[in-house]
Amino acid sequence: MQIWMTLILAVQLLSALTMIGLVLIQHGKGADMGASFGSGASGSLFGATGSANFLSRSTAALATVFFCCTLALAYLSNSAGMRSSVEGGSVLDRAAPAASAPATGAIPGAAPMQIPAPAPAASQAGSR
Repeated sequence: MQIWMTLILAVQLLSALTMIGLVLIQHGKGADMGASFGSGASGSLFGATGSANFLSRSTAALATVFFCCTLALAYLSNSAGMRSSVEGGSVLDRAAPAASAPATGAIPGAAPMQIPAPAPAASQAGSR
């Protein structure tokens, strides 16, 4: 089961990185307007319309692979968590473990500090 999770995670990571690269090399909608007036290079590797078609379809395919890998990882992690828990259900359904000793402070054996009481307001006004 662990090998499947590792394999799916690797495919998800590769699809995410490739999808980021494909999005970065695509032209925006404003680039077509600039190319029609002569500014910028209108000739590209796949042609004027072929590049948008190929890159957008490749991005959509990689987005589908990424989404399927995400669903598969969620399913596998949930099924692994259900088998490891004795009672099943949510984490919130289980009781918290009882603490063995109360927290005292940073120094072992030291008592917690007492917060001093605030000074009365009349003594502060008389000192001015």
